Amino acid sequence: MLPRLDPQELVEPLYQQFAQALKSQAYSGDISTQYGARLAVATDNSIYQQLPQLVLHPRSKQDVQEITTLANQSQFAEIKFSARGGGTGTNGQSLTPGIVVDLSKYMNRILEINVEENWVRVEAGVVKDQLNDYLRPHGFFFSPDLSTSNRATVGGMINTDASGQGSLIYGKTSDHVLALESVLANGELLSTSPMLIKQAHELAQQDSTIGNIVKQVIATSIGKREQILSKFPRLNRFLTGYDLEHTVSDDLSQIDLSRLITGSEGSLAFVCEAKLNLTPIAPAKTLINIKYDSFDSALRHSPTLVEAKATSVETIDSKVLNLAKQDIIWHSVSDLITDVEGQVMDGINIVEYNGQSIEGLAEQVAMLTEQLDNDIANKTGVIGYQVTTDLASIGKIYAMRKKAVGLLGNTKGAQKPLAFAEDTAVPPEKLADFIAEFRELLDSYQLHYGMFGHVDAGVLHVRPALDMCDPEQEKTMRSISDKVVALTAKYGGLMWGEHGKGYRSEYGPEFFGEALFLELRKIKTAFDPNNKMNPGKICTPIDSSESLVSVDGVKRGTYDRQIPIAVKESFKSAMECNGNGLCFNYDTASPMCPSSKVTRDRRHSPKGRAGLMREWLRLLQNKGVDILQLEQNINGWSVKRLLDKVKNALSTQRDEDFSHEVMEAMSGCLACKACASQCPIKVDVPDFRARFLNLYHSSYFRPLKDHLVANVEHMAPLMAKSPKLVNSVLSSKLYDKASRATIGYIDTPLLSVPTLSERVNTLQFESFQLAKFQQMTSEEKANYVFVVQDPFTSFYDAQVVENLMLLVQKLGYSPVLLPFKPNGKPQHVKGFLTKFAKTAKNTADFLNQLQQLAIPMIGTDASTVLCFRDEYQQVLKEERGNFHVQLAHEWLLTVIDHLKSKNNPFTFRKNTTTFKLFAHCTEKTALAGSEKQWSDIFNYFGLSLEKQSVGCCGMAGTYGHEAVNFENSKTLYEMSWQQKVDNARAEQLVVTGYSCRSQIKRLSNKKTKHPVEVLVAQLSE
Repeated sequence: MLPRLDPQELVEPLYQQFAQALKSQAYSGDISTQYGARLAVATDNSIYQQLPQLVLHPRSKQDVQEITTLANQSQFAEIKFSARGGGTGTNGQSLTPGIVVDLSKYMNRILEINVEENWVRVEAGVVKDQLNDYLRPHGFFFSPDLSTSNRATVGGMINTDASGQGSLIYGKTSDHVLALESVLANGELLSTSPMLIKQAHELAQQDSTIGNIVKQVIATSIGKREQILSKFPRLNRFLTGYDLEHTVSDDLSQIDLSRLITGSEGSLAFVCEAKLNLTPIAPAKTLINIKYDSFDSALRHSPTLVEAKATSVETIDSKVLNLAKQDIIWHSVSDLITDVEGQVMDGINIVEYNGQSIEGLAEQVAMLTEQLDNDIANKTGVIGYQVTTDLASIGKIYAMRKKAVGLLGNTKGAQKPLAFAEDTAVPPEKLADFIAEFRELLDSYQLHYGMFGHVDAGVLHVRPALDMCDPEQEKTMRSISDKVVALTAKYGGLMWGEHGKGYRSEYGPEFFGEALFLELRKIKTAFDPNNKMNPGKICTPIDSSESLVSVDGVKRGTYDRQIPIAVKESFKSAMECNGNGLCFNYDTASPMCPSSKVTRDRRHSPKGRAGLMREWLRLLQNKGVDILQLEQNINGWSVKRLLDKVKNALSTQRDEDFSHEVMEAMSGCLACKACASQCPIKVDVPDFRARFLNLYHSSYFRPLKDHLVANVEHMAPLMAKSPKLVNSVLSSKLYDKASRATIGYIDTPLLSVPTLSERVNTLQFESFQLAKFQQMTSEEKANYVFVVQDPFTSFYDAQVVENLMLLVQKLGYSPVLLPFKPNGKPQHVKGFLTKFAKTAKNTADFLNQLQQLAIPMIGTDASTVLCFRDEYQQVLKEERGNFHVQLAHEWLLTVIDHLKSKNNPFTFRKNTTTFKLFAHCTEKTALAGSEKQWSDIFNYFGLSLEKQSVGCCGMAGTYGHEAVNFENSKTLYEMSWQQKVDNARAEQLVVTGYSCRSQIKRLSNKKTKHPVEVLVAQLSE
């Protein structure tokens, strides 16, 4: 039995009082005090962990003013804040022991665009890719480009002065900020944009907050300008924290406080709105992927590429490249970055040219490729290159480059490449020598590491592999940090060239020197005299005795090391989440984590759920619970366990158990498994979610609907014996009302009439008799195909299985319907792991017996067929055997290859219909090429099939049938599917997933076809 878990860090009384007081104000946002909500923002993309007291989600800048005005009252003088956007910071910039003010959930509106004047006004929570998707039809984009662009917010970009690829041409975020609307720690609204020096001097005379700020900025930025210019390196990516150099124009005629706030890491004010200038989209691009025999060759060749006046020059080392090759993402670029025969590719540089036309870029490209041909001939380290001008292909390469950043975290072993010294910046001409010495430093510690970055700007991301659960390696991390600071200074650069200071703020005084650092503190004092805004980051106010944060700050490893190694290994998927946040992908057309998209709650994401799971395991360990032993001992039924569940159900302390917070987050998961392939770390939430549910329900009763779902594979065959009678009951209003009230289940699907058995008998397909097939010769068996049933298509969508068998027949084979064997997927989804293991073993034994016949086995439902490959392997391990069930399209590809060898005996009438393919989430994420393969299959049979970019339909098995999930299910469908479904004719819709076809029928009232139904019709013409 699970013990009750009390969160170890309760909200402090002062913050509880603040939360209560805020509820009585005109504040309209969310206030979260739950331990789980706080944990979800206790980490970012760094190695650090800091639990906040509260999490606030304001809906407007007026809400932010309500927060800060209240906190300015004397009784709340000790309240501290930190702004948060996408949580993508690699140095703990947004972590705080006070209040996290998350601007991403609601303050994500694009407010205004002026195409004539080339600007847009947005709220701080707008995601970078969201903004560019909005701007694209207008011919513009917001040019600072980040690897985290699908979840990084504009507010976060402003606070860290983000840059990224192409910054030599496009500059940093600060180069594109025209004006800001910010809220100060005292609640005042601060509007900033360039002002004439005369106006600034007039403001400085005022006895007001803004007057004091401008007065100090004049005194520092102009009065100390000589020291500033001599100290600040002349680097493209240089990030001071407070950009004292560019706050005033070169001719000292203007002052712009926005340049000061940009890059301040939220330590001066809450950025709420921004007016940004826009960059016209260059319609033509040419990308040259240059391949090298070593990474050193790639680095030493980079100055030549910078001289070639390219828009950007990016580099990737062999470690990152090889990790990408092992990921699903490589499928999309394998033909764009091919190996060089007889050579080992140990690094690449990616060179991009932008222009108005391909022809206009031709001369530059030709000059570079001629140079590359000479370099190859002279054996300078260049071993090959590929040129592409196709925009879609270029997009795929950059998608790989962006994901490769996160893939570093998926290296095997306890030591993981970590971001703590990964944004060093030196003059580009010194980069190769700097990196050579950097590598010597890391090699002296015998560490593995990955490297990638922007060689055109002298920025290279270096991530040494360390295990932060090991206290000794934590000390090594500190030692390396100190040495990298000294090394960058030696080469005229600095450690924080791109990703800000955060927990590296302690190095600020040494870098700036006492006098100049004092000026930073004066600026902080003018904006935030009481040190309420992200305290400890960059600097402290003049009169403050508080310390700067340190690289020695508390890390995630401090908590993770409290979990036994065996448990960490067993729950590896949850433990290895590194916080990269790819699961926060805003794009509704992406299948990644639909629950995160629809709730916009960080707990309902793979990262959030992994964090909750880690903490749950830690708290159980602190209670002395051997979780692995408990898993083995909860099988079966006992009177004691029943009495314990009754006791827990009646307990007045029931709601205080942290297990319920974890359960709430796990219950929102659709079990679509997109995370298992889309996440660079392969965080598989359905895997550890099933284990959690199994353990949780050893102490707490399961809802009736869970039992219903888990037994659907046993109930469906029984109901199919009287389908008309059953359907008459299921379709009645009385049943629907009773089902909603007692089970919590809605829109119960109706059984197929005629049933699959009746259809098969009518068509007189050959029946399955094992002994008969065992006696056949190999030549005889080559004519047969076994059709594997699943509970969804067999009993609720029988015409799909019927058409699959007809298709097999029309292609010259004899289809044989195998007897129905439960797959167990519904049991796994609901955490009935003991039952699932038994089901899986029985079915695996049967299918392994058939595997010996060497007759292909095919199925139609992706979630169940892929369950054979994934969940069966996880649970059964060696006992799974070697049986293989193909999905329909996988088998069809083999048939087409065979038909092509026979010179294609099929001829077709012209079919002018353009079919629209809506693929099942699990299928297209686990089998990356499936959509293209379906298109190729249709093309072979004379049909046109267009892939539709959609996310999750919102049904996901039985998820959408549960009343508690209906609104989220419906919203997910509206977010991604509805418009594309409604814009097509019903006869055009081709949908691979049974649950997806059900959702379309339910919410758009359109009957759709599985691809095999379309193919059968084509072969029948």
